[in-house]
Amino acid sequence: MNIRQRVRTILMPMLIGAILLPGNRVFAQEDSVSWDSLNQEHQEVLVQYRDSWDTLDKGRQQRLAKGAARWVEMSGDNRAAAQERFHQWRALSDEQRSNIRRSYSDFQRLPVDERERIRHNYKRFRNLSPQRQQQMRDRYRNLTREQQQLIRDRLRNRNMQQRDQVKQRRRTTDGG
Repeated sequence: MNIRQRVRTILMPMLIGAILLPGNRVFAQEDSVSWDSLNQEHQEVLVQYRDSWDTLDKGRQQRLAKGAARWVEMSGDNRAAAQERFHQWRALSDEQRSNIRRSYSDFQRLPVDERERIRHNYKRFRNLSPQRQQQMRDRYRNLTREQQQLIRDRLRNRNMQQRDQVKQRRRTTDGG
């Protein structure tokens, strides 16, 4: 799996999860959501569930209601981007989606500073020109597993050293 695929396996679930983030409405975990309690905009978003709404489990009703609230608040561009991510997600095989979920779960279990390091490196990579990104992918792909691991270890150590230097500078400037 190349770097882009690995990053996608980590970030794609986060992007999809962003669609389902809570909107303005907050539902208690144990409460079901009645169809009539949804406002008209939310009902329009969820119209395909109208006839089966009462048969859905409470958790699914809550997730759908929160997703509808989030959807209603999105701009047109954000909706288009979310739809594209959703279509990409649906096009994946069950095995690919399972791997993504597992990778996301692994990512969530990382320490906060490690997750931030990964996000930072991903942003740096995305800011490179497409040609430079492809060069890096090709170069990385041609390395042995041992060489790839060595690069990951070096980057991790370099980032830890940089973080330690920043902490040291803060201590020095803070007088402590």
